[in-house]
Amino acid sequence: MFASCEKEEQLVLGHDFEVDARLGDVDENGYYHLELGQDWQTLHRISGQVSEVENEYELTKVYWESSHYWLVGDTLGYVVHQNWTLNDNGYLYLNNDTTYVTWFEGHEVPTINETCYSTMDGEINIMFAPVEVMEGDTITITGVAHFADGIISNTKRIDIIID
Repeated sequence: MFASCEKEEQLVLGHDFEVDARLGDVDENGYYHLELGQDWQTLHRISGQVSEVENEYELTKVYWESSHYWLVGDTLGYVVHQNWTLNDNGYLYLNNDTTYVTWFEGHEVPTINETCYSTMDGEINIMFAPVEVMEGDTITITGVAHFADGIISNTKRIDIIID
């Protein structure tokens, strides 16, 4: 029989979780506003803070959801095959052809990445990317923090009007 006088170390974590839309103050109705950029898709970083931890295996995982998504059309993009000039100034002849990247029709693309992990000092960041056809819409973003000790936070919500 084995006995020990030492106590096993208990995992003691904080459970703070705050979201920062990084869009200034809310309007009189409690909404943030994001002005679309010049490109088809506007990238915006949402940040926040969870309790800091002492060990990497204690990092907090945050799950995100958005009320909006967009659909990929019949072609995601294309690749153009080009002729190349070699280092010895010789010329490599290739078939000059375009290959389309297809089979994505109807694929749903969320406007926010689905998960992120905190840093050890508790910083969290996630990318939000509405597209131009969402102008005038109000997008609801929610986040839930899952702490290393099994505790799950209350849902945090922000509403963003796309201007």
